[in-house]
Amino acid sequence: MTDDAQPYRVTFVCLGNICRSPTAHVVLEEKLAAAGLADRVTVTSSGTGGWHTGEPMDQRAASTLSGAGYDPTRHLARRFSIDDYAENDLILVMDHSNQADVLELAPTVEEQQKVRMFRSFDPEAGPDDLEVPDPWFGDGEGFTHVLAMVERTCDALVEHLRDPR
Repeated sequence: MTDDAQPYRVTFVCLGNICRSPTAHVVLEEKLAAAGLADRVTVTSSGTGGWHTGEPMDQRAASTLSGAGYDPTRHLARRFSIDDYAENDLILVMDHSNQADVLELAPTVEEQQKVRMFRSFDPEAGPDDLEVPDPWFGDGEGFTHVLAMVERTCDALVEHLRDPR
């Protein structure tokens, strides 16, 4: 934790903030609550593009989450900005393109150290398999695949967040 008064702050970043990053956001919040860590870690998400700012989650992503017992209804898309560096301790990106876009906005080299690939926490990911595929371009099966990937990665992330420093 940053200190006793301030929770550790995590944000997820994808392209439009309507599929992958909000899925991870919703899942991690649920898993943190179940682990008794909801008061110690805050979670947000955003997208590198602003096309969907203010919109709810993609309906296919929301349906997949709802079907698995999660509540996707509170999400509204927002765009990642340079301010997210000051507002977060850990910035988790979904693919290499997101990573490049986020790193380009970093105000300092030190701030770049906050950026990691989300799947770097995935116990099933290899060094050449760190991207979360964007399900937006496919069918419903892609959303199910992404949710399974996000759930297992968030399980490992929760363990890391018990003592992130």
